[in-house]
Amino acid sequence: MIRLDKRILTHFDFVQPILILPIVILSYILIFEANAVLANKQLVYFGVGFIGFCAFFLLPIRKIEWIIPAIYWLNIILLISVEIFGISKLGAKRWLDIPFVHFTLQPSELMKPAFLLMLAYLIKQRPPDEEGYNLRDFLRLSFYILLPFLLIAKEPDLGTAMVLLLMGYAVLFVIGVNKKIWISIFVGLAILAPVLYENLHDYQKKRIADFISEKPSYHVQQSIIAIGSGGLSGKPKDEATQTHFKFLPIATSDFIFAYTIERFGFYGGCVLLGLYGLLIFHLLSLNYKLKSDYFTRVMTTGVAVLIFIYVGVNISMTIGFAPVVGVPLPFYSYGGSSFVNFMVLFGILQNLLTFRFDKMYRLVSIRFD
Repeated sequence: MIRLDKRILTHFDFVQPILILPIVILSYILIFEANAVLANKQLVYFGVGFIGFCAFFLLPIRKIEWIIPAIYWLNIILLISVEIFGISKLGAKRWLDIPFVHFTLQPSELMKPAFLLMLAYLIKQRPPDEEGYNLRDFLRLSFYILLPFLLIAKEPDLGTAMVLLLMGYAVLFVIGVNKKIWISIFVGLAILAPVLYENLHDYQKKRIADFISEKPSYHVQQSIIAIGSGGLSGKPKDEATQTHFKFLPIATSDFIFAYTIERFGFYGGCVLLGLYGLLIFHLLSLNYKLKSDYFTRVMTTGVAVLIFIYVGVNISMTIGFAPVVGVPLPFYSYGGSSFVNFMVLFGILQNLLTFRFDKMYRLVSIRFD
C-alpha cells in the first residue's frame, strides 16, 4: 500500500487540477452528446491517464534521472525501427506492430515526454551563463532537438515533428541563448523558406494550398458554419444540427472546438480559452519561482509551450487560419494517446514540483499488507 505524508500537500500545485478538471468534464459532456460509445471509451482513457499520472507522480525522478539518456536513445531506436519495421496507414509509416496482442505503438508520441526530460537533463548538467548559451552549447542541444525532428518528419509526420522542434527551441529561448544566434536563425529561415517548401510532400503542399486559397476546404467550411450558428450563447443539444446530422466532420476530436461553439456559443468558447490561457500563464510563471531549478523550469516551459501550440493550431485550423492537421485539443479532444501523454507529462511536472527537495522523497512509503 502507498502512504503519503500530509506534508507533501504543502508543495503540491493545486492550480493545475483546478484548471484542467473543468476542461476534462466539459469534454466528456460533449463527446457523450455526440457519441455515447466513444464517451465510454474515453472513460477508459481517463482511467489509464490517471494511472499514468499517479505512476510518474510517485516515481523518484530526481534520484533516477541518470536513466533519462537511455530512455531518450531507446525512443530514437524505436523511431529508426519505424523506418525498417513500421506499418503504414493512409500513406504514412508511423506505427510499430506489437506481436501477439494486436496493438500498434506510435513512437513519435512516446518521444514527447522523453524529449522534454532529455532537454531538462542536459540543461541541468550544463546551465547557461548570464549571456545565454554560446554557439557551441546551442549546437550541442540542437543535435538532441533535430535528431527526433528529422526521424519523425521522414515518416512523414510533419505536424508532430514541428511540435517537437518548436517546443525544443522555445524552451531554449526561455532558458537563455545569446541573441545573436536567434537573429542568425531567423535570417537563415527567411532565405531558405522556398527551398524548405519545395521539399514538402505533395499532401503537405495541398494543405498549405487549401489554406491560402480563397475558398476553404469542405471540413473548414462546415466548421465555420457550426461556429457561426452557435451565436453568443449556443444552441440546445437537439438543435446542434451541424454535429448531430454529421455535417461537421470529426466533431469529437479535430473539430471539437467548433462543436463547443455550436453548443455553448461565443461565451462557452471564451471560458474554454480562458482556462487554457490561465493554465499556460500559470506554468510559465513558475519560471520566476524556480529560477535555479533548471530541470523543473524546462519541464514547466515545455508543457506550457506544448499546450499553447496544440491549442493555437487546433483552433486556428477550425476557423480557417491554419492548414488542417491532426492536432488535438489537450485534455479535450477524443482519443487516448494525447490524453495519456499529457497526464504523464503533468505527473512528471507535479513530481518535480512536489518533491523538489530531496528530503521530500522520504515522506512517501510503500507498505505491503
